[in-house]
Amino acid sequence: MLTVDFDRLGLRPGERVLDLGCGAGRHAFEMYRRGADVIAFDQDADELAGVRDLFVAMSEAGEVPVGAEADVKEGDALALPFADGEFDRVVAAEILEHVPDDLTAIRELVRVTRPGGTVALTVPRWFPEAVNWMLSKDYHDVEGGHIRIYTDAELITKAESAGLVLEGRGYAHGLHAPYWWIKCAVGVTNDDHPLAKAYHRLLVWEIMKQPKALQYAAKVLDPLIGKSLVLYLRKPHVTGVG
Repeated sequence: MLTVDFDRLGLRPGERVLDLGCGAGRHAFEMYRRGADVIAFDQDADELAGVRDLFVAMSEAGEVPVGAEADVKEGDALALPFADGEFDRVVAAEILEHVPDDLTAIRELVRVTRPGGTVALTVPRWFPEAVNWMLSKDYHDVEGGHIRIYTDAELITKAESAGLVLEGRGYAHGLHAPYWWIKCAVGVTNDDHPLAKAYHRLLVWEIMKQPKALQYAAKVLDPLIGKSLVLYLRKPHVTGVG
């Protein structure tokens, strides 16, 4: 289930890319399939071990173009262990809402992006997220949970103040917002609730089978209640950062 549109990001084979806060690796795997040289970065060593194993399996199964490379790196988003301008593309998907010092994290990802390179930032969208917070404290008030709700304007302002230029925005996962509203209403850990189970089956059907009806529904719902905001940004050749 991808949040970032890699065509809008401008990803091309052979480019060096960073998946910042990669989690289980969903975006890293897709970039690898597209022939990029990928670094999957996270602070969770267990998650990274699983990502590394799947990178190896993908290569052995011939699922990636010849010459593409992928590796993992453990570390802190506030002090990235990479050189200035090292990456052509950077993806930070659903990570900034967890980071207390998000301004430093954004400045760091800008630093490691080459001049002229592009960045995709994704966070939970304000309205669906606000509903979740209203319905359930347990949804966000957990160790490592969401600590803020971004408006579009706030995230754009923070990205531009770090030296990026907005090129476009999108919204994703419109079908998923109602699922989380249900979960928050019946209990975020109550996976056995009949309504939550039924809607979960719908989402699995969407992801696995991609039926035309649900593809059309997603296109209608994404701009209205899409659970994720996605910003597409470019680092200019002169950033203007003081």
